[in-house]
Amino acid sequence: MTLWRPAERIRHEPTPGRWPTAAEAAASRLFQPLSVGPLRLAGRTWVPAMVPWRATEEGFASASVIDWYRRFAAGRPAAIVVEATGIRDVPSGPLLRIGDDRFVPGLAAIARAVREASDGETRLLIQLIDFLAIRRRPERTRYLARHLEITAGHRERLNAVDADEATVRARLIALDDEALRDVLTARETEALFVGYRERVTDVHRPQVRDLPQTLPGAFAAAAVRARAAGFDGVELHFAHAYTMASFLSATNTRADGYGGSRAGRLRLPLEVYQATRRAVGADFAVGCRMLAEECIADGHAVEDSAAFATEFARAGMDFISLSRGGKFDDAATPKVGEAAYPYTGPSGYECMPSYYSDARGPFGRNLGACARIRAAIRAAGCATPIVAAGGIHSFEQAEAVLERREGDLVGFARQALADPDWFRKVRAGRGAEVRLCRYTNYCEALDQRHREVTCELWDRLDLASAGSRRAADGKRRLLAPEWRESPEPVSGGAPAR
Repeated sequence: MTLWRPAERIRHEPTPGRWPTAAEAAASRLFQPLSVGPLRLAGRTWVPAMVPWRATEEGFASASVIDWYRRFAAGRPAAIVVEATGIRDVPSGPLLRIGDDRFVPGLAAIARAVREASDGETRLLIQLIDFLAIRRRPERTRYLARHLEITAGHRERLNAVDADEATVRARLIALDDEALRDVLTARETEALFVGYRERVTDVHRPQVRDLPQTLPGAFAAAAVRARAAGFDGVELHFAHAYTMASFLSATNTRADGYGGSRAGRLRLPLEVYQATRRAVGADFAVGCRMLAEECIADGHAVEDSAAFATEFARAGMDFISLSRGGKFDDAATPKVGEAAYPYTGPSGYECMPSYYSDARGPFGRNLGACARIRAAIRAAGCATPIVAAGGIHSFEQAEAVLERREGDLVGFARQALADPDWFRKVRAGRGAEVRLCRYTNYCEALDQRHREVTCELWDRLDLASAGSRRAADGKRRLLAPEWRESPEPVSGGAPAR
């Protein structure tokens, strides 16, 4: 599926700047401790949730997914958020699930691996997600012949009021695509040319109508399981293309008190948070991942997000992690047999910009919005920590985020994937040894195809080495090579190569 790119196509290179000496790193803002609700973090470094496509088809933690988090923990970030993990007990492919007690032992194995690999230094949270139904784009004739529900509207627009169903279907199949669009409704057209997608506004469907009754309990039960598995907290997934973000979205027009106005759109997310907090208590971290901006036509911008985040802070959330974009609304049209992917349109680009970009570039693209949201929370008298992320790869960038008060914690996603040891290397005064992310989105392309996510900077290195587990294609190692700190003295402040 073709990904959207800005018209400018300006090539941007990562800018490592000057790396600190070990002494400078120790004195920096980035490596100072911070309290996040009941948690005491050793520093301000945060690895956001990334889906590696390593769970079993039944949603259990495989040996490969346990190794994945063990490898990140070996780099000693202050906190890691485990990938988006489904709160419902429904099939969802090789994604972790937490919708039943049978998943707890595998999740507990992840928690133990992180604790052991980091000597207890790295705190571990898990991202809890709900998502609505989405189907692959169907083959045209099959959809029109079998799956489309024929209505009086179709007959009327075809001037075939008295025709039987077989005749109506045959006439639909005979139309060209342009004429067909005039006969089908907007949702039917979408189901044919993109694939059916459930929306939170589909209140004619009982399962969607009843989400305000079912989701608070489902999120709360999942958080209880996370606590039982040994996690330090949960991150409620209120971002991107998924259920809770769709309730917050300006496109949510539900008329049942859970849509329309800011207060209506905020109602269910607050109820989910409150139910989760009641279930786990005050000594277990509960925060959320939300959008600073939706980045779609008619979507909400930073003003709405600041209002939402302020209410979350007032309600007692322990942290708020900010992303942007990543919506289905502007996703690219998938091929027949494939499903829409919410990171293929302009909003998806805003979420994961690449090194070919517009003049703004891919580095720190979300930081201005983060600063405005943080300022709104502080103006309301709340000290809730903000996780700022987006194209951050150098120590100087990270320090500037904290210095300029754009965030209280710094998220390293693609950079942590490129080099899980970024944190150890920088603290040791070995920043020049960091493997810098190039932001080509090689990893994102693997994610789109639901293949094990790896990084092009290391996945072909030393494939023959003992213990190098390979991807299903046999051509890529699944984990970054281990880094062993050499005993040579460090000449601090060296620029990266």
